[in-house]
Parts: sequence; structure tokens; C-alpha cells
Amino acid sequence: MINKKFIVSILTALLVGHTYAQNVDLDSLLDAEMKNKTKSATQRTEATFTTSRLINSHTLETTQAGVLDFKVSHRFGTLNQGFYNIFGFDYASMLIGADYGITNRLTVGGGRSTFEKQYNGFLKYRLLWQSSGKTNVPLSVTLLAGVMYATDTAAVKRNLGITVKPRASDKTSYVYQALIGRKFGNGFSLQVMPTMVHYNTVATSNIPNDLYSIGAGVRIKITKMTSLTAEYYYQLPDSKMPGTYNSLSVGYEIETGGHVFQFQLSNSTGMTERTFINETTNSWGDGGIHFGFNIARVFTIVKPKTTP
Repeated sequence: MINKKFIVSILTALLVGHTYAQNVDLDSLLDAEMKNKTKSATQRTEATFTTSRLINSHTLETTQAGVLDFKVSHRFGTLNQGFYNIFGFDYASMLIGADYGITNRLTVGGGRSTFEKQYNGFLKYRLLWQSSGKTNVPLSVTLLAGVMYATDTAAVKRNLGITVKPRASDKTSYVYQALIGRKFGNGFSLQVMPTMVHYNTVATSNIPNDLYSIGAGVRIKITKMTSLTAEYYYQLPDSKMPGTYNSLSVGYEIETGGHVFQFQLSNSTGMTERTFINETTNSWGDGGIHFGFNIARVFTIVKPKTTP
């Protein structure tokens, strides 16, 4: 005769085993579902560059919605001015400006530079955002359109070779750029910058009103908070003003919470697209190098809406 305790033990073991098997199957299903959700979600690549400026040039980064990015840029004189002028430290130019994020993709900004007393304004729109997952986009593309207005009448006359009072249109120029870039892992980012600068008025008929160039910029991350940067603009042969050089700049940047400090060497004096891309008159070869720095500080003006 079969022992009743033995039967109860067998039934209990079967029940426990069945329940365990159900739990294992449920856990496996939950893990698989989480993996599928991760694959089905689109993950945007963030922080391709530390901030919206590389050295002189814009980066493809746009400012987050509701955030004000306040910027101060400073350039001393050239190193070849010698010890009497403390290697350029006796002279300096400055640009103060700000970027504001209307949306995460759309940024508006502007500033004022002491060099030629220029005002500038711009719009940036992030057309493509590098991402992976459900939507795989291999690179980011940001479009930029800007205007520059020089109020230093003497400088405008000198640049145009005129003696009469310049018109408002003579003082105005425009820039259009496509900022195309990709973040390769955590340590290296690259962008190229096809550019057109339009001058309403030029000095001679031999100079076209539309000047084309191609820029390139890189960021190499050293530590969690520091990076090396470089940018170069090549002026196309038929789009180069006489007596100018291609702009070359190298830098070192430090991120400290809400601040970004950027230190650089550049042969460009001006800090707007017209002046550093097309009007650089100094050469690295003869020591025409400016030491300078940028400081960026972000402020949240409008807090983003959160869902409970």
C-alpha cells in the first residue's frame, strides 16, 4: 500500500516545481520585453561638443529649451609684438553675447564685439540628430544663418577703400553654414562646416560678394572634464580676399559644472564669421598668433515641463 505521506510529498514537489517554472518563464519574458523596449527606443547622442562654440566657430550643438548660454570671448594682441607690449597683452578685443534655446532644436543668439564695434545675430536649427536604436542616424546636421553689422565707420571705410560716409548696407554682411558632425565614441568628435559669407559691398570688382570656404573642427577628450580642440577654415581659391590667411586655431577647454572655460591660440583677431573666416591677416609663420579665452555660463530661464 502506497504511503500517504509519500504521495503528499510528491504532489508538493510537483506544485513547487511548476510554480518555479512559471516564475522563471515570467522573468525571462520580462527581460526579453525590456531588451525589446531598449531596441525600439531612439537614443540621441548628447555632448558631441562641450558647448555651442568650438573656438571661434559654432559647433553643431544647440542650446536646450529655456536655457540662456551667456558667453564672453577675449583675444589679446599677437605674440610677435614682443616684450614691450607683453607679447600682445597690452591690447585686447572682446565679444559678449548669449544663446537662448527656443526649443531643443532651435537656438537664437547674438552679441557685440569691440573689434570694429560689430553687432551680430543668428539662428541655429538642428536638422538631424545623431541617434541609435529604433531610429539610426549616423551624424548630426545643424543649419546656421547669421547677420553682422559693423558700426566702426573708420574701419568700414578702410576695409572698402572709400572716403564717403558708408551706408547701412555697406556695413552689413551675412553668413550661412551647415554644421555636419559625428561623435565617435566618448573620446573624439569631428565636424565639417561648408560656409558662405555674403558681403553687400566689397572693395573692388575682383572680389566676389559671396565668399565660400570649408571648415573642419575636432574635439579630443582627455579626461572627464577636459578636452583638446582645433579648427581650420580653408578659403576656396576664387573666394579669398587679397592679403588674408586661412584661420587656424587650437585650444584647451575645461568644464566645471555650469561653466566652460576655453583657452586658445589663433591667428584670427575677429570673432564673428566674416572677420575670422575671410579677414584674417595674421600668419602663424611670423608669430601673428593671439592668445585668448572663452567663458560660457548657462542659466535656466524656463524650467522644462515634467510629467508625473
